[in-house]
Amino acid sequence: MAIPQSFIQELLARADVVEIVGRYVQLKKGGANYMGLCPFHGEKSPSFSVSPSKQFYHCFGCGKNGNAIGFLMEHAGMNFVEAVKDLAQQYAMQVPEDDASPQDRERAAQQREKQATLTDVLEKAGEAYRKQLKASTRAIEYFKGRGLSGEIAKQFGLGYAPEGWRSLASVFPNYDDPLLAESGLVIVNEDDDKRYDRFRDRVMFPIRNVKGECIGFGGRVLGDDKPKYLNSPETPVFSKGRELYGLFEARQALREQGYVLVTEGYMDVVALAQLGFPNAVATLGTACTTDHVQKLFRFTDSVVFSFDGDAAGRRAARKALDGALPYATDVRSVKFLFLPAEHDPDSYIREFGQDAFAKYVSEATPLSRFLLEAATEGCDLSTAEGRAHMAANARPLWSLLPEGALKSQLLAEIADQVQLDSRELSGLWGMAAAGHGGRDKPRYQNESGSRAPDKGHSQKYSPKTYAKPARRLPGRVLPASRADHAARLMLGDAAAWENLSHENHAMLCELPAPHGPLFAWLDSQLHEHGPVPWGTLREGLQGHESEALALKLMADAPALGPQGAESAAELQDLLGRMRIEQLKAQETEALAAGDQELYRKLRDRRLELQASLAPDPAGA
Repeated sequence: MAIPQSFIQELLARADVVEIVGRYVQLKKGGANYMGLCPFHGEKSPSFSVSPSKQFYHCFGCGKNGNAIGFLMEHAGMNFVEAVKDLAQQYAMQVPEDDASPQDRERAAQQREKQATLTDVLEKAGEAYRKQLKASTRAIEYFKGRGLSGEIAKQFGLGYAPEGWRSLASVFPNYDDPLLAESGLVIVNEDDDKRYDRFRDRVMFPIRNVKGECIGFGGRVLGDDKPKYLNSPETPVFSKGRELYGLFEARQALREQGYVLVTEGYMDVVALAQLGFPNAVATLGTACTTDHVQKLFRFTDSVVFSFDGDAAGRRAARKALDGALPYATDVRSVKFLFLPAEHDPDSYIREFGQDAFAKYVSEATPLSRFLLEAATEGCDLSTAEGRAHMAANARPLWSLLPEGALKSQLLAEIADQVQLDSRELSGLWGMAAAGHGGRDKPRYQNESGSRAPDKGHSQKYSPKTYAKPARRLPGRVLPASRADHAARLMLGDAAAWENLSHENHAMLCELPAPHGPLFAWLDSQLHEHGPVPWGTLREGLQGHESEALALKLMADAPALGPQGAESAAELQDLLGRMRIEQLKAQETEALAAGDQELYRKLRDRRLELQASLAPDPAGA
C-alpha cells in the first residue's frame, strides 16, 4: 500500500520518540537529551542518545540512528508499513489507504479487527495454561527434569494444557464461539459438530510474533504419546512458513551475540536460553523458508543453522540452504552446524560445556562449502560423467545467489572441481559473463536486448560513466555526488538494497533531504513490494518530495547498460567511502563531547575501513 507522505509526517509529529524508545530502553535525562544503553549492541556505558527536540535517536557506539518509525523497524524487525501501522495504532490514528476501494478498505478493517480479536483469545488461553502449570506437579517436574528454571519458564510464558476434552470451557464460557475454532484452540468434528480442545495433557509453548503478541501454541506430550509435538494450525494470525519460535524473546540477544542460532524445536530454544545461548530460534514443524531467512536478516547479518548429523538433519539443512541462498550477500554470513548424531544442543552443552559448544558453532560449515558438498553428493568426480553431474547440480544453487564477490568466487571453485575454465562453465550455463570473462547475453535481458525484471541480478554501471566524486566540503553533509551516485545505482537496480548491511541502510536513510527521504521511501517500497523495476518506482514516486531528484538522476540511466558484479563492487566501494565521511563527523562529535574512548573506537573503525578500500582518486 502507498501511505501518503503527509500522513507519515503528521504521525511523526504526534509521536514522541522518547516515549517510544523508553518502552524498550531505560533512559535518563542528560542535558538536552536522554541517554541509555544501546539496544542494538552490547555496551556497559551509555552511548545511546535520544533527542526530544529533534525527535531522533543516535548511538555513538554502533552508529544506529533514526526516528520513531526507524526504531520500531530496527528493534522489532518490522517492515516500514508494519511500523507505521503499529505507531499509528498507539496514537489512535487511522492509516489512510488512498489506493484501495471502499470495499477493500472495509475488508481490511474487518481483517485487522479479527486478527486483534484472535490474538486476545490466544492471550487469554495462554494465561490459563500458565495458571494450570502452577497446579500440575507432573508438568513442573518435566520442566525441572529438562533443567529449566522458573525464571526461564516465566520469560517464555510456558504453561500446561490439562487432561480432559473440554478444559477450555472453564476459560471461555461460550465454548461454541467460532473464534475458538478459528484460533486453533478447539477442533470441531465435521460429522457431528462436537467440539474438543486441541491441546490436552501437554506442556505448552506460546508462539509470539515480533511485537510479542501470542499468535499460536506448540505443545509437547509428557510421556511417549503421539504426536510428540503439536503446533497450532494455520490461522489468520499464524503461518508456520513465516513465523519463528523464540524470535521475540531473542531480539536483544541477537544483537549482543552477533548471530542467530536456528534450531529444530522449541524445547531446544528454551534449553539453550537456560544454558547461556539466548540467541536461538526455531522453525515450527516446517522446513526453513526464504521468509524465515529474510525475517532473521532484519535482526542480524549472521545466521547459523543447527541440525542433527543424521540423514534427516542433512535433508533439513539442504532445504535451509535453498531458503538462504537468495539472501547470502557479501556482507552476510550463513553457516551450518551438524551435531553428532547422539546429541542435540541441550545434551551437547550439558556434556561438554558452553565454551565447547561456542567453539563448535564458530567452526560451523560455511554456506559456500555446504553448497559445494550438496552439489557433489552422489557424483564421482574422478569421471567426466560425475563432474558433469556436479555441474548440473550446482547450477540451480549458484543461480540463487545474489550478484557479488561470493557468487564470483563460487563460480571459480565449481569450475575448478569440474575441470573447466570459469568462462567455459558460465558459457555452458548461459549466464552473463560480466566479471567472468564470457560474452554470452545476460539471462536478465530479453530477446530485444532490453532489461527484463529479474530481482536476482543487478544492472551494471561502469565507473567510467561518472565524474570523479568531489572532495568533502566542511560541515556534516556528505558529498552530493556520492549520494547521487548511490541513489542512481539503487533506483536502477532496487534489488541491490537487500544486499546492503544494516549500517549502510541507516546511513543512507538518514542523509539530508532530498537523498535521505528518497532512500527511506525506497526501503519502504522494497519491504512492501519487493524489488521492482525503475518504471514501477517512478509511478510510485509521484508527489513525493524526492521525485524531482530521482527523475533527474535517472534521466540518462537507460544508456548505462545492465549491472553485474563490477557494479556491485563499485557500490560497496562507494558506500565505504560515504561511511568513512560519516565516521569522521562522528569523531568530531566525540572529541567535542570529550569522549576519548569513543573517539579512538571511531578512528580505528575508520582507519580499518580506509585500509580495505582502493586508493580514492578524489583523495577522500
